[in-house]
Amino acid sequence: MQKVLGALIIVICVLGGYLLAHGDLAVLWQPAEAVIILGAGLGSLIVGNPKEVLLEMCSQIKGVFFYKHRGEEFQRQLLMLLYELLEMVEVGGLKVLDEHIEEPEQSEVFAKYPLILQERNLMAFIADNFRLMAMGKISAHELENFLDQELDAMEQALLLPSKSLHKVGEAMPGFGILAAIMGIIITMGNIGGSVADVGAHVAAALVGTFLGIFCCYCLMEPLSNAMSQRVKTELSALECVRTTLVAHVAGKPTLLAVDAGRKLIEQDVKPAFKQLEIWVNQFEDERDAVA
Repeated sequence: MQKVLGALIIVICVLGGYLLAHGDLAVLWQPAEAVIILGAGLGSLIVGNPKEVLLEMCSQIKGVFFYKHRGEEFQRQLLMLLYELLEMVEVGGLKVLDEHIEEPEQSEVFAKYPLILQERNLMAFIADNFRLMAMGKISAHELENFLDQELDAMEQALLLPSKSLHKVGEAMPGFGILAAIMGIIITMGNIGGSVADVGAHVAAALVGTFLGIFCCYCLMEPLSNAMSQRVKTELSALECVRTTLVAHVAGKPTLLAVDAGRKLIEQDVKPAFKQLEIWVNQFEDERDAVA
């Protein structure tokens, strides 16, 4: 809703200011200019990016406007999933996790945490790295290096769509000038016409410049920035998992290992340690009741 509201403010203020200056909205309707500018921008995206990046870009753009906020319940499920998995390791060893991490969608443990199951990258990161721990003895330092490299690679891959959109956004004023120049060429070809006709052609050409600047600074730049911020929010959950696993391998008790991960959660949604203790106590009570 916030993103939609921001887009409406941009459109209302830009066009409203134009109308207040006694502008004619009909003059801004120049389909040919829009085809040149938007077509050049879309073509540049297709030429400059592989199919996978374009699909991820579409997914991230959709996510900007339909993003499900990772509130307290998401953080509770993430921390308690890690706590439960590590507690299983403490009791039965890493091999006890095989049936859960091989097919998380079929696991009764993961089924308790549906919000985490919906996150494809997060689920893959958790399953892969618990599997890595189960494959053999690994030191905390080695595990931290592996996870840092994996997170760096994931960050670069997830930021590619926003970077690509940012680059094309920077080029949009140039595409606008391209459309304007073509409009001026048409104008010069009709220079013998009436002053009104020449003025109409010049106005149409200038609309191309306006559209290029508008697309750059009012649409594509804010959108690419929102996409990159969304990626960083997604990565904060992965950093939480990384820190928790490293702390566990370093020999920290389960609660302290999970708390180490808790500290990496973004500040506006990070639960307090006291809240984490309440969740853990509830889990322990439910486990004792079942036993």
